[in-house]
Amino acid sequence: MVTRLNPYLTFNGEARQAMEFYKEVFGGSLTLNSYGDFGQADAPNADKIMHGMLETTSGFTLMGADNPPGMESAPGNPFSVSLSGDDDAELRGYWEKLSENGSVSVPLEKQMWGDEFGMCTDRFGTPWMVNIGRTES
Repeated sequence: MVTRLNPYLTFNGEARQAMEFYKEVFGGSLTLNSYGDFGQADAPNADKIMHGMLETTSGFTLMGADNPPGMESAPGNPFSVSLSGDDDAELRGYWEKLSENGSVSVPLEKQMWGDEFGMCTDRFGTPWMVNIGRTES
C-alpha cells in the first residue's frame, strides 16, 4: 500500500451528513461506521460517526468523524483542503458544489501566477482551496 496524505475532518454531530455531501460532490465509495457499530450501541452517541472514509476513482481519500463526547469541536481551524490540477471542467464542478450554500472568500478566477484559484468554506464549515493550473498549448 502506498503511503498517502489526506485530510481527516472532525464534526460536531454532522459527520454523516457532511461525508454523504462529499460523496455527492466527488463520487466514489463511502464507508461510515458509527459508535454503535463498535460496541457502544447503548451510548447517547451510538448513531454518530466514529470513522468515515470516502475513496474516489480520482484517487482522493477523505476521512471524517464526529467528535467523541467531551471533546471540543472547532470546525475550520488551521487547515484547508486543497484541490489542484489542470482539468478545468472537473475542478469547476467541485468548486460549484462546494461553494453552494457556503461562503466564498476568494472567487475562482485568474490569479497573478496565471492559474485560476479560489477559496471557499462549505456549508459544514470546512475551508477549501481550488487551483486550476494552466495547460501548455
